[in-house]
Amino acid sequence: QMQLVESGGGLVQPGGSLTLSCVASGSIFSDHAMAWYRQAPGNQREAVAAMTSFGVANYVDSVKGRFTVSRFTANNTRYLQMNSLKPEDTDVYYCNTLPPSHSAGYWGQGTQVTVSA
Repeated sequence: QMQLVESGGGLVQPGGSLTLSCVASGSIFSDHAMAWYRQAPGNQREAVAAMTSFGVANYVDSVKGRFTVSRFTANNTRYLQMNSLKPEDTDVYYCNTLPPSHSAGYWGQGTQVTVSA
């Protein structure tokens, strides 16, 4: 069963940076695009950054220029570098394939990012 585990969130001041990690239990990302999603309480989960299996990244306008999706050699790990964080970036962040899979294990616990002075 696939498991996606997010980590790296925390409390940071406006203008600060965080790096999130997404580790999959298998090499799912070698064959599938992935995305970072975020969800605030009462809101829909939205994709904010994505990377194809070939390494091409795309971003929504609200994070473009501030967030960067990256990978290293391991096909089961993706990162989200978040710079110049704003209070409106406060959310729980998840990773999943793009489009998202709703099979067991794909939606992990997420990692909380809080941007506050």
